[in-house]
Amino acid sequence: MSWQIYKKGFKAYLQLEKGVSKNTIEAYLHDVEKLTQYIDLFHAELLPQNITLKHLREFIGWINGLGLSAFSQARILSGIKSFFDYLLNEDLIASSPAELLESPRLSRTLPDVLSADEIDSIINFIDLSEPFAHRNRAMIETLYSCGLRVSELIGLKLTDIYTDEKFLRIVGKGNKERLVPIGKIALKQIEHYLKARSQSKIDPSARNILFLNNRGKAISRVMVFLIIKKLVREAGITKTISPHTFRHSFATILIENGADLRAVQAMLGHVSITTTEIYTHLDKGFLHTTVNRFHPRGKVK
Repeated sequence: MSWQIYKKGFKAYLQLEKGVSKNTIEAYLHDVEKLTQYIDLFHAELLPQNITLKHLREFIGWINGLGLSAFSQARILSGIKSFFDYLLNEDLIASSPAELLESPRLSRTLPDVLSADEIDSIINFIDLSEPFAHRNRAMIETLYSCGLRVSELIGLKLTDIYTDEKFLRIVGKGNKERLVPIGKIALKQIEHYLKARSQSKIDPSARNILFLNNRGKAISRVMVFLIIKKLVREAGITKTISPHTFRHSFATILIENGADLRAVQAMLGHVSITTTEIYTHLDKGFLHTTVNRFHPRGKVK
């Protein structure tokens, strides 16, 4: 059997059994392709069932020598581990050589976040007399109010909005669904936008899509990024801002104000609580205040 057969089976496994997104499948297949490049260079004709932990450690050294960041290396190893999990699951190998493989140590730093004043500043630079101004404001309010990924924002459907209950139905990574509360301000902005949307020409394929472009089709993630980049520049904010920054800001402000970590995990759609824990890396002053307020040995008499 060739590597191509194994990769084809891995792709089917990811699609049918794991139900992961198209982007994840492409990333994982790219990771396995990196491994096959290494094998072709240094261990020609070596098949997956003959690979050992020693080979994989040599592979790590090789990709490290390519100048890849620790994050990129960890990302590749995640795909490699999933590949060997597939082989193990299909009884194509007796044990996974990747089981004891250590990923590069990553620094867990909190990305740039926006304060409430900065978000207000960005929104205030939206000229409501311009076309699509209500759409742009509704998008930003929804990103910030609900902590959505940009892919989740552009995939929102009219039927995903439960106005009376003040919830959105979100289809996240791996087609996993979750319900996320939406605030009154964001709902109000969506209502304003829908009035303008009803007067626009809408492509039949996008009738149920909430946020549309100027051709009446679903807006793209690139367009959302460009809209936000322009507003951030106009507001004079020098931080590195993307649509994902609003998700970080949503999570950070909840954690800082005492929200339960599990609740934040559920709203963000994180599979692992470890991913959510990055938002607990707050400034030392806040941590001291928390201990002094709530811990019996920290309270000042």
